[in-house]
Order: sequence, then structure tokens, then C-alpha cells
Amino acid sequence: MNIPNLITLGRVILVPVVFWLLVTGQTQAAFFAFVLAGVSDAVDGFIAKRFNQSTELGAYLDPLADKLLIVSIFVALGVGGALPSWLVIAVVTRDILIVVGVMLSWLLDHPVRIAPLIVSKANTVAQIVLAGTVLADDGFGLGLETLRITLVWVAGALTIASLAAYLRAWLRHMSG
Repeated sequence: MNIPNLITLGRVILVPVVFWLLVTGQTQAAFFAFVLAGVSDAVDGFIAKRFNQSTELGAYLDPLADKLLIVSIFVALGVGGALPSWLVIAVVTRDILIVVGVMLSWLLDHPVRIAPLIVSKANTVAQIVLAGTVLADDGFGLGLETLRITLVWVAGALTIASLAAYLRAWLRHMSG
């Protein structure tokens, strides 16, 4: 256990806090907690790389913390009507299917190497930008409806494209 992993664990602990803030209508506070989570992600990554403190635990924990935060925000915003249900379902389904695929490959004694694809990185960026935009718009009344609609469609398209790319890579791996 080192400082970057402790920071990442702090981000995991922040997930239910952000979810609770959203469910209770405290969008401004949720926005600031989301920004804090983003800063902590950058800080733990910087420390791990700069001071050679990267660990196997951190390699799994960091993306897990990010996914937990994004999925919980998307679910809370979907339940509250700030994001369309189809997008929330697509985001959650994609992540579940990726986890199931990895677990299935391990169970079949043909483990798949976990490596993010370029489309997946673009998808993550789109989801983060969308979540931050919705939180800021709802929290501060910025009037970003057109931008939100555009980001919903971009995130939706990238979520589907990312799932298709992972499915293709997984099928190749499992059959070869």
C-alpha cells in the first residue's frame, strides 16, 4: 500500500458520497466532488509515475475507481432524468459485458490481457466530459442544453463503438 493507492482508495470512498449528493439534489456539491475525484486521479497517476510507485494493485484499482464513479454518476443522473435511460443502460451494459468477458476468459483458462483500446479511451473522455457538463449545468444553471444533447450522442456512439471493438478483440482472442 502506497500513497497513490491510498489516494485511489479515497476516490473509491468518494463514489457513494457523490451518488448520495446527486440523489439528494445537491448537484453543486456533487460537481465539486467530481472535480476533486478528477484531480485525485491525476495526482495519484503523477505520483505513481514520477516516484516509481506503480503497483499491480494500482493498475487494477485506478480504472475500477474511475468506472465506479462514472457508472454511479450516470445511474444517478439517469434516475433523476438528467441523462436518457438508453445511454445509462448502454454505459452500464458495456462495463458489465467487459467484466463478464474477462471473467469468462479466466474461467475458460484463456485469460485475456486487459489493455484499453483507443476507442475506449475516447469513450472514457466523452463520458467524463458529459458527466462534468451535466453536473455543472444542473448545479449552476449554465444553459448548456445543446452541448449536453451533442455530448449524449457522442458518448452513446463511442460507448457502442467501444463495446463492439472489445467484443471483436475478445472473440478473436477466445477463438485463436
